[in-house]
Order: sequence, then structure tokens, then C-alpha cells
Amino acid sequence: MDQSSSIRTTAIFMSPAALIAAVIVLPPLLYVLYTSVNGSALTLQVYTEVLTSALFRKTLETTIIISSVSCAVSVILGYVIAVHIANQPVRRRAILMGLVLLPLWTSILVKCFAFTVILGREGVINTILSWAFGAEVHLPLILNRVGTLVGMINWQVPIVVLSVLASLLAIDEAIYRAAAIMGAKPARIFWTVTVRLSLPGLFAGLIIIFVSSLSTFMVPALLGGPKDNMLSNLVDYYTRQVLDWPKASTISVVLVGMSLILASPVAIWRRRKASR
Repeated sequence: MDQSSSIRTTAIFMSPAALIAAVIVLPPLLYVLYTSVNGSALTLQVYTEVLTSALFRKTLETTIIISSVSCAVSVILGYVIAVHIANQPVRRRAILMGLVLLPLWTSILVKCFAFTVILGREGVINTILSWAFGAEVHLPLILNRVGTLVGMINWQVPIVVLSVLASLLAIDEAIYRAAAIMGAKPARIFWTVTVRLSLPGLFAGLIIIFVSSLSTFMVPALLGGPKDNMLSNLVDYYTRQVLDWPKASTISVVLVGMSLILASPVAIWRRRKASR
């Protein structure tokens, strides 16, 4: 099957799902865009007010910092876990994958409340530390940046593991044997074979979690403090407290635009790979 027929077949099978997604997603997105330009007035005044607002700039900075730190930690932890799972026997690998997927099977609301029990002032961690040191320990682990990062990393790591593990399991074992026969040391094999051939999965996982983290709402709302509000929390502020729908719609459009910009490298890379 040549490339054109393969693309045609893929388009045929994907068209029903794409049509359903377009019917469900496009109307609300178009309405949000319509609201952001003041309806029939079609003015960019609200965009100017939002983009020049100190509150928006501070919230955008907080969003980027939290997303970047959580994604960096998640990538490191997820990659280490994925490499360990890939080196296990098939039966043990299935058990470990089940444990990794547990956070994805649990509601994020339930997990946030569970973290309040674990990280709270009288929570599990502080109780254990108080018992170990024989004195009252009250580490500030919740309602601050630490709690937000812990909650975000919890649901980001499994996504990275799944993405990287798919790339690791696709590596032919003959490549490792060839590298060893040629005299490459384990460290050299890891960096030149394992890391290099798993980069597509690592890059895809990073894009997925970073784009998702930009619009995170529940975690900073329940585990973060006043200084940890992200753009999605700002949208909630304008819709429920200030009742300023144009500004809320404008921030939503900005979020969608940021997501499209970040996701575009993956689309370009896949298109170039398909054209080879």
C-alpha cells in the first residue's frame, strides 16, 4: 500500500470520530471566541485589557513556572520508571503497569482530597516526622507551591511512563547486542541507543503533559495557595466572581492558542516523518 492510499484509508476511519469531535467541540469554542471579541462589536479591546493586566501577566508567569517544574520532574521520574519496567519480565511488567496506571483510574478530585490527608499540617507525613524526631513537626506541604506540584506530578508521571515505555519496547534487541559486540559499555549503550531511540516517546509525553498542565484547574484550586492560581483559575474567577464573561473568554482563547502552538511541533514532526 502506497503512502497516498494509506493516508486515504486513515482519513476514512478517522472521519467519523473527527466529525463527532467537531460537532461537540467547535460550537462552544466558536461561542467563546465570539464572546471574547464583544459579540457583534468585533473589537479587540478586551484582549488589550487582559494582556496588559498585571493580574494576567502574574498568573501567566505562575502557570508557566508550575507547568515547567512539574513537567521536568515528571519526565525524569517517568523515564526512570519506564526504563525499569521495560527491563522486567512480561508478567512482572504487567503488574507494574497496573500500579503505574492506578493514578489515572482514580478521580483527580479524590486524589486531591487524599493529598490533603497525606500532606496536611496534621497529615501522615508530618505525623511520621513528629514521631521520628520526638517533637512536633509541621512542614508546610499543602495550600502552597509544594502541594500544587505534588498533585500535578502525580497525574503526569503515568502519562510519561506510557509514552516512553511504548518507545522502549519498540527498540529491537538486536541493536543492543550489536552495540555490545562492537565494544560499547553499558553507559554508552544507554545514551546512544536507549535514550536516542526513546526520544520520540519522551518528546510526545512531554508535549502532552505540558499542554494539559497549562489548563489545570482542580489541583491548584484544592492544593495550592493564593499565589499558585493558574490561568484556568483566573477564568473561574472572572466567570463566577466578577461575572466578566468577555475577559474569561479571552483568557480561554489565549489558553487554546498556547496549546495549539505547543502541539504544533508534534504535528510537524509526524508529517515530516510520514513524508519520508
